[in-house]
Amino acid sequence: MREQDTGSIGGIPVVLVAVILVAAGVAGLILGFGPLCIGLIVIGAILFAGLYTVAPNQSAVLSLFGKYIGTVDQTGLRWNNIFYTKKKISKRVRNFESGKLKVNELDGSPIEIAAIVVWEVSDSAEAVFNVDSYESFVQIQSESAIRAMATSYPYDQHTDDQISLRSHPDEISERLRHEIQERLAKAGIHVIESRISHLAYAPEIAGAMLQRQQAGAIIAARKQIVQGAVGIVEDALVELKEKGLVDLDPERRAMMVSNLLVVLCSDKATQPVVNTGSLY
Repeated sequence: MREQDTGSIGGIPVVLVAVILVAAGVAGLILGFGPLCIGLIVIGAILFAGLYTVAPNQSAVLSLFGKYIGTVDQTGLRWNNIFYTKKKISKRVRNFESGKLKVNELDGSPIEIAAIVVWEVSDSAEAVFNVDSYESFVQIQSESAIRAMATSYPYDQHTDDQISLRSHPDEISERLRHEIQERLAKAGIHVIESRISHLAYAPEIAGAMLQRQQAGAIIAARKQIVQGAVGIVEDALVELKEKGLVDLDPERRAMMVSNLLVVLCSDKATQPVVNTGSLY
C-alpha cells in the first residue's frame, strides 16, 4: 500500500452552489412549487455533506467501502464524493520521549536508558492501512529499537577504537535512528532524529561502578604523571651531559633518577626526599 494523490474540488464554489440550490428550493416551496424544489434542497444537502477541510501539513485519506481511493494534500475547504470515508492524518513533525528502560549493555551490566525520537508521517496510506494505530506502533517499536541498540554497545569505552554509549553520542544517535527507521518504515514513518536523553547504571550497581570509574581515572592520571616525569628526567640528564656540568657514574645516575621521580611523582611537592646524599 503506497500513497497516491487524488483530485478534489474546491469547497468555496460548492458552498455557493449549495446555498443557491437550497435557497431556491425553499423559495419554490413558499411559492407553491412542489417536487422540484424538494429535489433542489436534497441536492444542496448532498453538496454540503461532501465538504471537509484539510489543514496545513495534513492530508485526508479517502476510501470507498474499504477500497483506498487516494490522498488529498490540498489545504482548505475541499469537496469529494459524499460516500468517501475521509480519515485525516497529521504530517507535522512530532516527538516523544521513551520511559527509562532497564537493559543489559554489551558487558552484561544493567543500565537505565531513555531516548527522544523526532518523527513524521511520510506516507499517509501506509500509516492508515498497514498498522492499526501508527502512533502506538511508533512508541512500541522505538522502545524495542532502543533495547536492541543498548545491548550492542558497552556503557564505557575500554579501548581507544571502541564505540561506547557514553563516549560516542553522535555515533550512537545515528545507529539508534537507523534501528528505529528500519522498524517504522512499513508504517510510512520517517525518523528525523533520535537522541539519548538519559543514560546511567542501574541503582543496584551504580555505587560500585562509580568507584570503578574513579579508580580508572586515578590510574590514568598516575600513568600520565609517570610518563611526564620520565620525560623530564630524560631531558635533565641529556642537558647535564651536553653542558658538561656533572659526570655521573651509573650508580649516581640511578640515584638521581630515583630522587627526581620521587619528587615529580609524589602526591605532595613538599614530601621529604630520601637518599639525598651528595652526587659529586
